[in-house]
Amino acid sequence: MTSADPAFMPPPLHELESKVMDHVWTLEEASVRDVLHAINLGASRALAYTTIMTILQRLDRKQVVKRRREGKTDFYSPRWSRDAYMQARARAEVAALVDQYGDEALVHFTRQVDQLDAKTRQKLRRLARDA
Repeated sequence: MTSADPAFMPPPLHELESKVMDHVWTLEEASVRDVLHAINLGASRALAYTTIMTILQRLDRKQVVKRRREGKTDFYSPRWSRDAYMQARARAEVAALVDQYGDEALVHFTRQVDQLDAKTRQKLRRLARDA
């Protein structure tokens, strides 16, 4: 399956993968060095080039990014927009909770929604209709 397949569900991202993807989404296409520079800018502890390279290769295997080679440099671009990824992951997480906890999960979702202000509840209803 590929990310173009509607049945394909992108995998969850670990902490460093999320940090790397934040920069890939922002840059739209990036080399390892581009991501390394963005992550290390202002960081208290710099990460190594090989660490970022390994994470991007892992994201490529997970079909979260696409790799394009130009000469000796690999460039990575997201297969999913940030919004599409977040929507797909949210759908998968909610489905997993409902599968595991059944009605109990739905009761808690309902209680959470009931605690929101009226404007936010209205926005959620509109988003749910449009989804």
